[in-house]
Amino acid sequence: MTGDGKQPRGRGLSAWTTRRWLRVGAAISLVVLALLGTTGGWVLLRTETLSKELVDVRSPALTTAIRLESALLNQETGIRGYGLTGTPDFLTPYREGFAEQETRTAQLSELLADDRAALADLATVRDAVAVWQERIARPVAAAPPGSPSPLAAARATEGKETFDTVRAALGAQQERLLGERLRTRDDLMIMMGVRNWVFGAIAVLIAVLTALIFEGLRRGINEPLDRLGADARTIAGGDFDHPITPSGPADLRLLGEEIDSMRRRLVRELAFTEEARMRLDAQAADLQRSNAELEQFAYVASHDLQEPLRKVSSFTQLLQRRYGGQLDSRADQYIDFAVDGANRMQVLINDLLDFSRVGRLHNTHQSVDLDEVLERTLSSLSVGIEEAGAVITHDPLPTLVADPTQMGMLWQNLIGNAVKFRRPDEAPRIRVTAAREGRLWRFTVTDNGIGIAPEYADKVFVIFQRLHTKDVYSGSGIGLAMCKKIVEFHGGTIAVDTDHHDGARITFTLAPEPPEIPLQADVPQAAASGTERTR
Repeated sequence: MTGDGKQPRGRGLSAWTTRRWLRVGAAISLVVLALLGTTGGWVLLRTETLSKELVDVRSPALTTAIRLESALLNQETGIRGYGLTGTPDFLTPYREGFAEQETRTAQLSELLADDRAALADLATVRDAVAVWQERIARPVAAAPPGSPSPLAAARATEGKETFDTVRAALGAQQERLLGERLRTRDDLMIMMGVRNWVFGAIAVLIAVLTALIFEGLRRGINEPLDRLGADARTIAGGDFDHPITPSGPADLRLLGEEIDSMRRRLVRELAFTEEARMRLDAQAADLQRSNAELEQFAYVASHDLQEPLRKVSSFTQLLQRRYGGQLDSRADQYIDFAVDGANRMQVLINDLLDFSRVGRLHNTHQSVDLDEVLERTLSSLSVGIEEAGAVITHDPLPTLVADPTQMGMLWQNLIGNAVKFRRPDEAPRIRVTAAREGRLWRFTVTDNGIGIAPEYADKVFVIFQRLHTKDVYSGSGIGLAMCKKIVEFHGGTIAVDTDHHDGARITFTLAPEPPEIPLQADVPQAAASGTERTR
């Protein structure tokens, strides 16, 4: 700020935006072009006016004045010859000259209508001619032909003097007209020179103005944008610590400052992201180690425990066969409990092993015809289907990229559940449908069985969660949990349709090509070695 409280000029201009610079530049350019156009238009108009005056007035007026003088000379010659000889032929040039005199006088009056001085000269000529006509020409022309006119001889001196007056008036008129013509021509030449200079100056000013505009655009817009683009490309190349130096008009500087602010924010977020990534990598390593331990435990539990479980089951069954009926009824009941528990434990361990293998061992994606997979599943379940009298229908099923073993397990669990959880007094009717839904395929498995209450729609997909006791419906409670794991492994979702009430309806989606899922480690070496010991 200056002492008088006003903002310095330089700082004021630095606060101008690109739009303001363009508006001011356009306004100045328009004003300069308007002035140049007005000046050029005036010069052209003035040149045209002088040219018209010279061509249409001054030159024709001088020519007409000369012809008027010629007409008067013809009259004077004819009157003088007729007066000396009395020959009528001399009156012909007089009469023709008189007619031409009237014509030329009328033309001069029209041409010189705006020139008072020239009209005064024309009036002088008319007055002088009128005196000569009255005193000499008409009286001599009225004399009878055949002999010289005495009046012509008597007024010879007067006739000469009056016609000399006419000559003098004509000379003065022509001199003025010639002077006006020369003056107009000189003005025209001067104006043409001015016109050339003006249009030359206009061309130079337009060239200078164009150069100034392009230079202003280069310095005020192109160079700041180029610098901003170069800084942005440097940052995009990975140098996030490279600062952006704002330049140019206020709005471009503001843009540069905003981009630099965004760069600083990105630097902070990248630092935070890098720190989070490092923590995530550490957590992923811990999770991988934990998964390896869990896999080792699952493998040991499903393999190394099989041998003692088989021994327990074998000896209890042997005990049942050898001593069945020899002990009391309570002992037989205890033996039955032991055999049944061992068998159910073996089934549970096998199901748990199958569940742990989903996505780990069964991970061979290939083109799978679900129609063929469903037919093989129905063939493997044919005994149970025939016993239950089930009727199974299905739509044409698509071909997807999936793991064929997992697809078979999916259909086996869904169809098996639909057959198992049937109503006692009604044969199962099972319907399988498939329809394209966006980029996914939606499948439904509908039955007329006992159904699933809405409050248990989520619980049925949790591992080991059963809605019925083993005495009512057999099973380990792992089937739908395995279905959920298979469907999600293939990029889909599975749920119970709670809007369907006449039985149960399981709906799930599958992607034509499942997402890329990293392969898990097959089996830890320690677990493998433990397996070898149990075989």
